[in-house]
Amino acid sequence: MPYWGQTTLQDACSPAIIQLSQFHDHALVVLALVVSVIGYFLTIIVNNEWRLRFVTEAQHLETVWTVLPATVLIFLAIPSIRLLYIIDECFHPSTTVKAIGHQWYWSYEYADFGNFNFDSYITATSDLKPGEYRLLETDNRIVLPYGLESRVLITSADVIHSWTIPSLGVKIDAIPGRLNQIGFVILYPGLYFGQCSEICGANHSFIPIAIEAVDPKDYATWGLKVSSTLNAS
Repeated sequence: MPYWGQTTLQDACSPAIIQLSQFHDHALVVLALVVSVIGYFLTIIVNNEWRLRFVTEAQHLETVWTVLPATVLIFLAIPSIRLLYIIDECFHPSTTVKAIGHQWYWSYEYADFGNFNFDSYITATSDLKPGEYRLLETDNRIVLPYGLESRVLITSADVIHSWTIPSLGVKIDAIPGRLNQIGFVILYPGLYFGQCSEICGANHSFIPIAIEAVDPKDYATWGLKVSSTLNAS
């Protein structure tokens, strides 16, 4: 969840982004070890007064510099493949929302509450209330429950867009004629903002995404209320 004066990345608010951050730290540790070992051996070679000019074979050395890189790649590949599987799979979603990208706004459909839908446009600067974020606030926020897995189906009505929420570790392309899906769990209540991350035209910078994470009971109440209101009208 962003806040005023923030100069660093947003706090991790889903299991996926938490594990992505941990994998990032893991990869940096491995990289630091590799650079340290290479630097150590380079120092020895540069300062060594002995020269093996007549060596024609070095089977042991070749084995070492083949096995070591393979070991490093294994230490990076195993957690990476595991993380890709966790992010890509959607296990037990409690709710499903369909997001459709347009030039230049998003529309959302809630199949769990009678298939009602609404459009979400950027809020004009002149209409912003105190404390709201310029270029991030929308006139209609997407509402999701926290603590439960949510599934979002993404597609596009015109060109390629990308539905992205950095603090949740979510980024998936909206492609015309294709339906992509992603599942995630929001850990805390609050507001989460994102933007289209695929250049999609002149107003690409003006397609924000605003998620309001609420208690599951409040989410059910909101869904039934909005659905009944739209049906009555």
